[in-house]
Formats: sequence, structure tokens, C-alpha cells
Amino acid sequence: MTSNSSTALSVNVNKVALLRNSRHLGIPSVLKAAQICLEAGAHGITIHPRPDERHIRATDVVDLAKLMQQWPDREFNIEGNPFHQLMDFVRTYRPHQVTFVPDSEGQFTSDHGWSFPKDAKKLKPLIDECKTLGVRVSLFMDPEPAQMPDVKQIGADRVELYTEPYAATYGTEANQACLAQYVNTARAALELGLGVNAGHDLNQDNLPKFAQTVPGLLEVSIGHALIADALELGYAATVQAYLKALRRSSSN
Repeated sequence: MTSNSSTALSVNVNKVALLRNSRHLGIPSVLKAAQICLEAGAHGITIHPRPDERHIRATDVVDLAKLMQQWPDREFNIEGNPFHQLMDFVRTYRPHQVTFVPDSEGQFTSDHGWSFPKDAKKLKPLIDECKTLGVRVSLFMDPEPAQMPDVKQIGADRVELYTEPYAATYGTEANQACLAQYVNTARAALELGLGVNAGHDLNQDNLPKFAQTVPGLLEVSIGHALIADALELGYAATVQAYLKALRRSSSN
């Protein structure tokens, strides 16, 4: 089962691992969660392993890399700070996509994008290495159109737009102006030949408007809201609901 939308859904399974890690029983299974989501039609699986392994562990990366080999038409996306342990995973497992995120080691959750020209020099050699490995590179970015030429200049393939500001203003008068920033950033990226992804605090309610309005949106990565919904609906029904939300955006 696949969505009719041109926007792919990648399921972030970090929160499954977080719940599992609260006990020593090995449940819920991150691997089983990913398998069910793929069977339900998810276009990919995203993980964000952090150095403290508070959710995704190194063993999960091994297991999920093996699982994704059985789904060659689906995307394996590993995200995180490339200056921590992330590059070891990239070199070993060569996911379809790596998303560089400027997290500090103890950061609760991602809350900002890279900043240029400050980060350009240190990112470029790692981007070059990923390209040599055949791994697509996406940079986690705030919705700032002026930053897009620098992203292109250092060789990234895509940007993942940090959508928490959009989600925070959804349903308020401020949302339209906020959304316009994403539209302008996406247009700037597309004009340069960059692909556009998005993620953070997207859910069934705010996703259709975002996907309908932001041009060229290739992929959304959704974790917290999707896994929270799955606690009530189950993984399969939840994935199908999010695919339906994306289809609503493409039909409007």
C-alpha cells in the first residue's frame, strides 16, 4: 500500500525505543514496530541515535539496517549530529539518506537548524564523504530562504525544514505568516536544485495544510505524534491515517 501523494512518509521509531528502554524486557520491539509500519505503507524508517542511547541503541541500528535490506524500495534515514557517533553508522550501514542535525549531546529534542556561514567549513568534508559513500545528505534547517545558497554550496542534496514553529502557531492568526516562510524557503531551495523534506511536531491535524502549501515537499519524517497516535490506534491504522492526511493534501 502506498500513498497517492508525492510526499513520502518516513516513520521515526525513536519513541518506541524510549518506551522499551524504561524497562529491561525488550518490549515494545523497535524492529517489530518498523516492520508493521512498512507493511502498512510507510515509505521509510527514520532513527536518531544519540550518544547516550536514551532511545535508539547501536544494536537497533544493526537490526534496522538488516530489516531495511528486505525492503529495497523503502528509505532508511539516519539522523543526528555528524560530530558525535553518527558517521560510524553511516560508514558501516550506508543508509539511503543521512540527515545532519545540530544537536548537543544532552539535548532534549532538536530545536534549531544549522547556521551559515558559521557551520559550512566543518560540514563540507563530512558531506563530501557521504556523497563518496553513495549516501544522500539532508541538512536540518530553519525556514530561512537566505541560507539555501550556502546549503547548495557545500554539496548537500536536501534540506529538512524544522517545522516546530509552524506546528506551534497552527490554528492561530500567526500561522499564515509563519507558513509563508516555509513556502519561500522551499522555493529558494527548489530554485537551486535542492530537495525539500520537513519534520518536527507534524501531526494528522497540521500535516495536510503544510504538505498542500509548501511546494516540492518530498518527505516528512514524523515520530512523536505518530507513535502517540499508535498507542491508541495501533501502528498500521496510524500509518494509514497519516498516508490519508498526505493524500488529502495532494487532492486539494
